[in-house]
Amino acid sequence: MAKAERQQRVIVEVKGLYWVATTYMSSVYRKYNMQTMKINQYTDQEIVSAILNRDTFITKEYLYKKCYPMFYTVYNKYYTDCDTPIELINEIYVYILYPNKETGLCKLAGFGFRCTLTMWLKVVTEHYCHQLFARKIDSNDKIEVYSDKKKWDDYSLESDFRTLNMEDVHVILKMMPNKRYRRLIELRYLEEKSNEETAEILCMTMANYYNKHKLAKAQFCSILRKEALV
Repeated sequence: MAKAERQQRVIVEVKGLYWVATTYMSSVYRKYNMQTMKINQYTDQEIVSAILNRDTFITKEYLYKKCYPMFYTVYNKYYTDCDTPIELINEIYVYILYPNKETGLCKLAGFGFRCTLTMWLKVVTEHYCHQLFARKIDSNDKIEVYSDKKKWDDYSLESDFRTLNMEDVHVILKMMPNKRYRRLIELRYLEEKSNEETAEILCMTMANYYNKHKLAKAQFCSILRKEALV
C-alpha cells in the first residue's frame, strides 16, 4: 500500500513539474513574441541606447531583422568581399561601434537624430561600401562603376531616392540653403520629372540646367557630410 502511494505521489509530482515547465515555456514564448512585436514601438533613441549597451535582443531584432531588407539592397549594389548580407551587417556593426582614436566615441554615439536611424544607417552603409568596394553597374542609373575618388557630380541619387524614407528626404531638403537647388532636387528626384521637364519648369537652358544639377547634388550631399550622415 505504501509503495502504491509513493508511486501515485511520484506521478502527481511529475505531472506538476510538467505543468510548471509547460507554463514557463508558454510564458517565455509569449514574452518573446511580445518583444518581437514591440521592436517597432521603440524610439530611435531607445534603439541606439540599447545597441550601445550591447543589448543582444534589440541589436538582433533591429539590425539583423528589421533592417535586413536595406542591407540586402546595398549588398546587391556593390562587389563586396562579404559572402552574404549577414556578413555585411556584421562589418557595419563593428564599424559603427568602433571608437574614434581622437574622441573615443563611436559613430553610433555621434548620431544626432536629425533623421531616422534607419536612414542614417543606410547612408553610413552606402558610404562604407562606396569607400571600399566597386559598385555594380545599374542600367537605371546609367553610370559606370566608380571609386571614392570621383566627385559628387558623378554620384547618382536616383537609386537612393527609391529606398529613402520620404520624411528624411524632406528634412535634408529643408536644410539646403539654396532654394533653387532644393527645388531642382524636388522636381528631378521626388516628382521624377525628366531633365528636360525640370529645366523647362525652372526656366533654364539645358546647358545651365546640367551645371546647376551638379551643384544641387553637391549641396545635397554636403548636407549629409555636414550632419555626419556620411
